[in-house]
Amino acid sequence: AAERFASEATAAGVERVVYLGGVAPQTGALSAHIASRVEVEQILLAAAPRATALRASILIGARSSSFRILVRLVERMRLLPLPAWRDNVTRPMAERDAIEFLARTAQIPATAHRSLDIAGPDVVSYAEMIALIAEQLGVGRTPIGIGASLTPPASAVVAAITGQPLELVRPLMESLERDLLPRDADEAAQLYGIRPLPLDRAIERALAEWESREELAAR
Repeated sequence: AAERFASEATAAGVERVVYLGGVAPQTGALSAHIASRVEVEQILLAAAPRATALRASILIGARSSSFRILVRLVERMRLLPLPAWRDNVTRPMAERDAIEFLARTAQIPATAHRSLDIAGPDVVSYAEMIALIAEQLGVGRTPIGIGASLTPPASAVVAAITGQPLELVRPLMESLERDLLPRDADEAAQLYGIRPLPLDRAIERALAEWESREELAAR
């Protein structure tokens, strides 16, 4: 699909392509999910003369699949089994800020033919992020640490609890098995003149937007 898009865009004379992919771990093998995002990035950068690839970790927003999965887990489970990846860290960012990066890219010449990582200001573990969501929801949840990742069976359970497709949940959970930290997110923030929201404010805004559209039972 990426190759076909690149071919058609090139034939149509498109110069600026802006692609939002995922932050890749800086060491070790890539998950199939992350590897596919990096491959798409490479295809688009090779095809369009002034393409830009942005890489982000978990987006915190009412329409973000990753965030919705975490919220539904906190909402529906009083005991939260957390696999070994709970201590891995990342820098999530507000969905609003990611959209702002996308919108400004075409107006910033220095972004042409580049791959840039974008991120929020806070480095947190997945366990800490889940705890922040529970705090913002105003619910008490008991985390239970598990020594293994258990991604195949755990993803099936998570899909059933959250009502999300297994084909979406499993690749996302596989991506949690390594730290996902940006190469240099501060470079992008300075280049774009964007000051990303702190994680607690991003979660607060995301939940408020969510509740304006649909009920959150945990509230």
